[in-house]
Amino acid sequence: MKDVKLTIEGNKALTKDVYKMTLYGDCSDITAPGQFVNIKIDGLYLRRPISVCDMNWNELTLIYKVVGKGTLAMSKMVKGMELQVLTGLGNGYDMADAGDKPLLIGGGVGVPPLYNLARLLIEKGVKPTVILGFNKKEEIFYKKEFEKLGCEVRVTTVDGSEGVKGFVTDAFPEDYTYTYCCGPEPMLKAVYRTAKTSGQYSFEERMGCGFGACMGCSCKTITGYKRICKDGPVLRKEEILWED
Repeated sequence: MKDVKLTIEGNKALTKDVYKMTLYGDCSDITAPGQFVNIKIDGLYLRRPISVCDMNWNELTLIYKVVGKGTLAMSKMVKGMELQVLTGLGNGYDMADAGDKPLLIGGGVGVPPLYNLARLLIEKGVKPTVILGFNKKEEIFYKKEFEKLGCEVRVTTVDGSEGVKGFVTDAFPEDYTYTYCCGPEPMLKAVYRTAKTSGQYSFEERMGCGFGACMGCSCKTITGYKRICKDGPVLRKEEILWED
């Protein structure tokens, strides 16, 4: 974990309420796909946790949805502004178990962290199938970016306005070796019950500190309580304990 000052290189809308922000600076503490950062917003007490879409040593890409005061303030930021950012938070995805046909599943703003994962898998010679789930056509983002990487991309929309009508579980391929997913809990539960392989699930949770001190984002697992910000956000399928 490192607290760094990053400079905004770009900040643009991808859909009506989803934005892409590019930051420049020291990103060396981000070491695994699926990690997140915690951004300090002037005038607000708690930082805002945002998953990493992509990164290299000095450029960081974030995709976020405007859902409150913090992300609304972010959407109005312009090139050249500086942000104080905690980087290298969370455990991220482990690519060791991917096999040769991994399945990546993202719902809504759960899509961004899968982009970095897909890019790194392809660099290792592994071509993933990617399922992107949205409510309607107007909410779709990053489909072309995944396709440019060389992924097979399947899109689902609840209203059927593009791709497969229904949910991400309606677009599963017949053959895959492992599952990686990120999205709202109902989607994670559905994937958990549908997937025929082991996998890793990234959880969305409200956070306080972002690095495990406050225990505010703890959840119960097979092996005891874990902090989503520190021990997660990625949990393995075998340790997840759903509380219905």
